[in-house]
Order: sequence, then structure tokens, then C-alpha cells
Amino acid sequence: MLVRNVSGFALAMVLLVTACGQEGGRQAAGTAEPTPAPSEGLGRVAASLPQAGDSYYVSGLEAVMARAGNGSPVPRAKNVIIFVGDGMGISTVTAGRIYVGQKQGLDGESYRLAMDTLPYAALSKTYSHDTQVPDSASTATAMFSGVKTRSRMLGLTQDAAFGNCATVEGNETATIFELAEAAGMATGIVSTARITHATPGAAYAKTPHRDWESDAAALGGCPDIARQMVEWSAGNGFEVMLGGGRSNFFPESVVDPEQRSRKGTRTDERNLVEEWLRAGNDRVYVTNLEEFRAVDFGSEVRVLGLFEPSHMQYELDRQMAEAGPTEPSLADLTEAAIRRLSRDEDGFILLIEAGRIDHAHHGVNAARALEDLAALDLAIARALELTDSSDTLIIVTADHSHTLTMAGYPRRNNPILGKVTYETGVLASGQDGKPYTTLGYANGQSACRLSGGELDCERQDLSEVDTTAPDFRQPALVPMPSETHAGEDVAILASGPGAELIRGVMEQNEIFHVMGLATGLISGE
Repeated sequence: MLVRNVSGFALAMVLLVTACGQEGGRQAAGTAEPTPAPSEGLGRVAASLPQAGDSYYVSGLEAVMARAGNGSPVPRAKNVIIFVGDGMGISTVTAGRIYVGQKQGLDGESYRLAMDTLPYAALSKTYSHDTQVPDSASTATAMFSGVKTRSRMLGLTQDAAFGNCATVEGNETATIFELAEAAGMATGIVSTARITHATPGAAYAKTPHRDWESDAAALGGCPDIARQMVEWSAGNGFEVMLGGGRSNFFPESVVDPEQRSRKGTRTDERNLVEEWLRAGNDRVYVTNLEEFRAVDFGSEVRVLGLFEPSHMQYELDRQMAEAGPTEPSLADLTEAAIRRLSRDEDGFILLIEAGRIDHAHHGVNAARALEDLAALDLAIARALELTDSSDTLIIVTADHSHTLTMAGYPRRNNPILGKVTYETGVLASGQDGKPYTTLGYANGQSACRLSGGELDCERQDLSEVDTTAPDFRQPALVPMPSETHAGEDVAILASGPGAELIRGVMEQNEIFHVMGLATGLISGE
């Protein structure tokens, strides 16, 4: 049975600057120890990584180096902020752009989001090692570690096996966050999902199963994801960790401070928040908007913010709360993280995830998905205001797409959540005589309705239905218990030093190499 601190092992691999050879495109057993050379411009030491012999790592680095032209690019990015709109496919960006513009009484089609202003763009191929349509664990691992891996695994190469702890050892990756910590940089993760969920988890965890977020779920002796976050031994650890998911950090005997019907999920009786707080006097734990606002993010404080037992609220629900918002907005979380991390003269790397775009899509609820995209765009705008494009690389992308479609020939300025109306003002209808919406899904819960104990899959008549209502579920084609991800390419948008390497059609794992080369944390040699 394998029981150990995997994240600590990965950091040790970075600090030892272990170089892995290649053998048939896979990682070889033999290792060598090259002499690290300071990167030009920033004085950082580029490390060879435990995953350096992985076939995806090798091909990804080669592709980015070829895009760079002759010689390795000179590192010029002191800081990196990577924004991930979870499930934010191209159709979601287009619909979201129109939605944001129309909310302001403007022309939605020609409106420009903050993300639209970033000067460099590419398409990202999101497939995982074993699936055409990926999940968030494999895609986040690609972006943060430079390798494609099997779906539902975090921080491991293709040679690990899903759900098998015995295959973890020797297949760990070093993430861009671990490299940054080893180089003395500051790091932070922000997510509106659980902080132990797939995308933020890929920044620090090494696990063969993304659902092993607490010890109640983890099997085979693998350390759970919450434990790996608290025990993360990279450098001096994250300066900022803000998101949801506090249940995974508390034992079953602890009642949630805000939702008294909820308790912790841990069976080992460990209180991971108390353990984290005891590790230093500079640490603060917050659970709500009032406590968040009381933190001086302009100081050397380290902050753990867990604002919900599970995921944070949808932005639409946060705004509609009767007593007003009880949680910070994503823009406020972003500003706080940037203010804190910017204190480090060595620079920082920061992840900002809008995790609930994905969840709303899974529920075929476009209104909440688009409102969360709007919140993400405000966070991007805030980051652009607070940073300098001469030293900060900003990347905006998605881990994967969803089956959201936008169709039907609606007239210009037709409400994006509305029913299709032609330019003549006539309400469009299908061959069955029923109106239809601009937005729909290829699959999901709304394909059929329960009627008299049986499924009724006849298309609903929307004539008297307010399709712009927050709780309306867009029509779907194939009945499913939950709408699924989609496999088409997603966008990568970028600005700042190194952004010129974002162009064309890219493999998703190349994003890691762009960040690594731009900061000098990896070498092209």
C-alpha cells in the first residue's frame, strides 16, 4: 500500500533539477543531473522536470520552440495570470458577449468583452490521452504540467492508471506552480468551485482519481486532495487560496459555521484548516464577505478563504440574495490575490478559475452560465487594470467546451436567452409549429419531462414560457441525467511578454511551455 506525501516528492524532484531521458517517447528509468543555467533577463533557474521525457511534454516543447523561431525566447514575464473559464467553449463566449452587451443596453453582437481585447489568440485542442471529449482534471494537468494524461487524473503522466495508487510513484509531474515556488516566486489559486476540484487541484495534487477530495473518498492509501493542498511543500506554499469546498477540510464532527445542516466530510478527524493555521503566525482563514473585506491583502498575510461547504454561489444567485451578497465576487477575489502576490519582488503565478460556468451548462441553464462568464470578464478587466503588460503575461482560456449551440436565424439584437424572432418580427417556429430558442444543448435533462410517471420526450411548446427567466432550462436533444462536455477546440487569448507564442492551433499542453519559457522557469534546450 502506497502512503506518502506525493506533492513533497514532486517538489523534491524540482529542487534536485532531475533530468529524465527519453525512451520510446516515454519517461526512461535512468536520470542525469544537468547544471542549471540562469535564464536571461530575470535571473531564474530553469529546471528539468520529472515529466521531461514524456512524449507529450517533448512534442509540446518542440512546437512552442518552433513557434518562437531561432533560439529560446528570452524570459520577460515577471508574473503570469492564467484565467480558466471552466466549460467556456466558443459558443459560450459568443453568447456571453451578446449577453453582457445586451445587459448594458448596447448592441450585443458588436460588444467587446475584456477578453476580446487581448491581442494574441489561438485554438486549443483539448482531447486527453484516452478520450476525445475530456474532463477538467486531464485538461488542467495539460495546462499546468505540460503533459496530456488520462481523464479524471491530476498531476500524473499518461503512464499512471486511473484509480490505482500503486501507479502514482514515478509518474508525478511538477506543475508550473511548484516551479514558481522553487524559484522563490509567490503563487495563488482562486476558484468559484471547490478549491479541491479538478482545475485548482491540478495546481498541486498528484492523484489517480479527481474525486478523492477528502479522505472519505480516497482509496488505496492515496492522500486525498485537501490533505495534499495543506501539506503542499513547494517553496513556502501558496500565499493565497480562495474558493469553496470547506467541508473537505473538516472532520465529520464539525458543523459548518454558516450552514448548520452541513458537516465536515473527513473520517480521519483531522481539522486541516487548524493545521494550516498552526503552521505560521502570518495566516488568516476567512469564510464570508465580511471577513474577506477585513483582510489587509496589501500585507504579508497568507490567506485561506473557503466560502462555501461545496462550490461557491452562482454569480446570478450571489447578486439576487435577499440580504445582499455574502461572498466576494470573482473580480474582488482577483484583485485581492493580485494585491497580495504583487508584494513579492520575484514575481508570481496566479490561477483564476470561473468554475461554475461548467456547472450551469451541466444543468442546461444558460442564464447562470452566461452570468458567470460575465463575472469572469469583470475579473479579467480588473486584472488588466492592476497589472503592467510589460511584465505580466495574462492568458485566458477554457479547459473544454460544452454542447451549447447558437442557431436559428434570430434577428440582430434578439435577446440571446429569448425565442428566435426573424427580422420581420415574426416568431420563428419549427416544423411542429412550436417556437424555439436561440440557445440549446445537444444533450441534457431538458430533452424529456416526467409526465404521469413516464418520460414525455415531445418538444415543449414555449409559446407562453419566459425563456429569459433565471431558472429556465434550454431545450436539449438527447435525454441525459446531466449535460456533457464537448470536444471541439477552445480559445486561448493572451497579452504581455510571451503572448506572441499563443497563435495558430495549439495542443493544450503547450500552454504550460509558453508560461514556463516566458518566465524562465523551464528551458527550451
